[in-house]
Amino acid sequence: MSNTPHELHEEFPEKADKIHEMKVGNPHFSKLYDDYHAANRAVHRAETNVEPMEALAENELRKKRAVLKDELYKMLSA
Repeated sequence: MSNTPHELHEEFPEKADKIHEMKVGNPHFSKLYDDYHAANRAVHRAETNVEPMEALAENELRKKRAVLKDELYKMLSA
């Protein structure tokens, strides 16, 4: 568990420029980015007890965040 949000530009600092470029120019990437951001914030709020949730729900959110992060990384690396 971490009390630090996993912002995409912090996870992949070397790809910050490409993240911005793809957010602006690729609607599919932008949608996945927004979904990742929403899941990431929800996990962070659960971890910090701002919006507590059951452990199973939190784990499912973490899995969703990981899947989105993997997909975004594949797109950034292509």
